[in-house]
Amino acid sequence: MTDEHQTVIIPSQNVIGTSPGRFGAYEDSAVVEDRSADFEPHLVSLGFLAAALRRSAWLWCVAAVAGLLVGSLAYAATRDPYQASTTLLLTLDPSENVTAQAADDEYQADNQAMTESRTVAGLALRKLGLRESVSSFLSSYSATSVSDRVLVITDSASSSDQAVLQANAVAAAFLQFRAGELGEEQKLTLSSFDQQIAQTRQDISSLGGQISRLSASPASAAQQSQLSSLQTERSQATSTLAGLKAAAFSYQTTTQPAIAAEAKGNVVLDGAVALPYSQPKHLLLYALIGGFIGLVLGLAVALIRALVSDRLRQRADVSQALGAPVKLSVGRVRLNGRYGLAAADHLDVRRIAAFLDRAVPRNSRRAAALAVVPVDDPRAAALSLVSLALSRAQQGEQVVLADLVGGAPAARLLGIDEPGVSIVSGQDNRLIIAVPEGDDVLPPVGPLGWAKTQGSPFSDTVASVCARANLVLTLATLDASLGGDYLATWATDAVTVLTAGRSSWTTISAVGEMIRLSGTRLESAVLIGADDTDESIGATYTTDGRERAATEAR
Repeated sequence: MTDEHQTVIIPSQNVIGTSPGRFGAYEDSAVVEDRSADFEPHLVSLGFLAAALRRSAWLWCVAAVAGLLVGSLAYAATRDPYQASTTLLLTLDPSENVTAQAADDEYQADNQAMTESRTVAGLALRKLGLRESVSSFLSSYSATSVSDRVLVITDSASSSDQAVLQANAVAAAFLQFRAGELGEEQKLTLSSFDQQIAQTRQDISSLGGQISRLSASPASAAQQSQLSSLQTERSQATSTLAGLKAAAFSYQTTTQPAIAAEAKGNVVLDGAVALPYSQPKHLLLYALIGGFIGLVLGLAVALIRALVSDRLRQRADVSQALGAPVKLSVGRVRLNGRYGLAAADHLDVRRIAAFLDRAVPRNSRRAAALAVVPVDDPRAAALSLVSLALSRAQQGEQVVLADLVGGAPAARLLGIDEPGVSIVSGQDNRLIIAVPEGDDVLPPVGPLGWAKTQGSPFSDTVASVCARANLVLTLATLDASLGGDYLATWATDAVTVLTAGRSSWTTISAVGEMIRLSGTRLESAVLIGADDTDESIGATYTTDGRERAATEAR
């Protein structure tokens, strides 16, 4: 295969007509078995899922790396990574029961709610002189009630110094707000006492006027009874007035100073200090979290793709869809970057070529004819078929290789770039390449059907060449819109080559049916890229459930 291959074009008009008697029409009609239209894939196992993850390793690795980058960017975009904390010591309200208050969580919740109120945030912003919105500033700090008398304020900012300033400002604003609340409470209490005293005095004055007017009227039993009732009410009102004055005096002399002392007792216990901060640690934390989330999402996508995909990978599934046994399955054939004759040394390519060699029909009456039908990627099939053709030519056989695939991948491997019938030099004129015109409306008729149809110049030339050949190899793809009847004019037997996970059940089944309907015998299939975890057997089954042996008689 290392010889240089020079192309010699054989024009069709220079080839004298030769009887194609050695290539009689293929008379045997293919029997299309009824196969169930319901496709039942094999059960999903842990091995299947593991294989799916291995196949999609690039996906979840990329997702993990993307997560790392997104996490790092999120850390870089974090607005306030630095923190400072201050602690306040609060004095309990003397007007309430201290024991009950200390045990009540509502008191702590009230302090926390006041600290995180819009009013306190607005006061702090004014102290700082910032033009930031109150809502945005509120999101930068939090308050935590450690106990009924201890309140911790934690602030975040773009720098340690700014975090300290903002924490101190929030603490001062809270103390100012709390002192104002206590002062307002005193004013409201004293105002309430004044209103009650004034109202009671007004009631006493009204009762006194009624008593004076009633005393001036003529005496009677009713008059005396009403007068006694009014005097009793005035006496009660006078007692109420005395009690209100005593309560107001007590509040001013006892409770009010205590409330003032409480306001002075609410102090900053610990001034704001910056909290320890490790930038690499935070960056690593963000990156790891992002990478973990990306990895989980990548794994989930890979598994979901494997579970919902209609692409076939199992040998048994491919065989069921194709209606023919999968007699050979090989690993992944990597052709990227080295798609050429050098890739023929690939172990799996040699295995496919050897299998195709065994699949060539043995017929002493006429030249053997085999078609290789790639279902998806034709490159591996073309390379294997070329390897077989070169091997047979080197053994002294006259080989014709017809490349009916668009782009002529097999012919290009041998250096043939032009359509027509060409001889590959270096093989003692024993390897002939046939490539149809690219503008042909329909696939050309092959040598097996040449006698029954009016062939084109290309078909006439191919028939003349094949009449002297020992082996005719054909590389052809099938299109449902064109049908596959022409395939029977090129080969008596066919082998399909497909890649695991590349084709759906419908596509594979359609190829198998077109081959059978053409009258060509579908011998078997070659599966490339089969999973190591696939334990199924690529054998076909008849409708009544009986297994049809992969080695059924021809």
